[in-house]
Amino acid sequence: MGIYGSFAEVYDIFMDNTPYEQWKDFLVRTIEKHGISKPERDAKDVLTSERNLVLDLGCGTGTLTELLYADGYDCIGVDCSEQMLDIAMQKKERSGSSILYLCQDMRELELYSTVGTVVSVCDSINYILEEEELSEVFRLVNNYLYPRGLFIFDFNTDYKYREVIGDATIAENREECSFIWENYYDSDHSLNEYDVTVFVKEKGDLFRRFVETHVQRGYSAERMTALVEEAGLEIVELLDADTLEDVSDVSERVYVVAREHGKESCTNDTHR
Repeated sequence: MGIYGSFAEVYDIFMDNTPYEQWKDFLVRTIEKHGISKPERDAKDVLTSERNLVLDLGCGTGTLTELLYADGYDCIGVDCSEQMLDIAMQKKERSGSSILYLCQDMRELELYSTVGTVVSVCDSINYILEEEELSEVFRLVNNYLYPRGLFIFDFNTDYKYREVIGDATIAENREECSFIWENYYDSDHSLNEYDVTVFVKEKGDLFRRFVETHVQRGYSAERMTALVEEAGLEIVELLDADTLEDVSDVSERVYVVAREHGKESCTNDTHR
């Protein structure tokens, strides 16, 4: 079974304590500080419309995308899981937002225009296991960024997989569903495999059981920086995602803020 198939239906239940609002606030502050996108929709010209677009890469069920939209940003959400996007579309219908959702693998990203900002959080980047493929993702992002546009993403470090969650078992029991999350860390390849067994309550005391296997790769800040720069992007900032301070050897999750580099400006924006 592919990842985020049946798991999509219970994803939001188990992610109810995820700090989406904090992530959104950080992204908005970073865009305001370093970026070119503005929270204004219905721009009168095409170039301004593209500059203000925010792409949520690996958007999942659209929780963060909806928050960015509610703050005034015109948004596109991209994810490779049809089941996750089905739930995102349900949220869109309830909120009345005009978010465009696309079912695409980020390694084959294809947009109809440039965008001013690309964001990717909740360790979506860690699902790219080969450096060559990650370089291609970064190259595609750079290609679709508006001149001087921002790419803001997070990733789990190899330290986190090796020292914190590697070979650990996590379990959670809810009234409507429960899960067992078993981690297996491969130190030779910096790969963390986790098998997620989920029990979903159906009728009465009957539960439906399903299993998904996920594999993520840990990266060091140094290697990630090199891959970003090799793809033509310019590093603006590296932060420990938990403390928002400088990255250290024990940082578990890192924010990378990078900027499009190499395109000629096609407007007279004062941001350039």
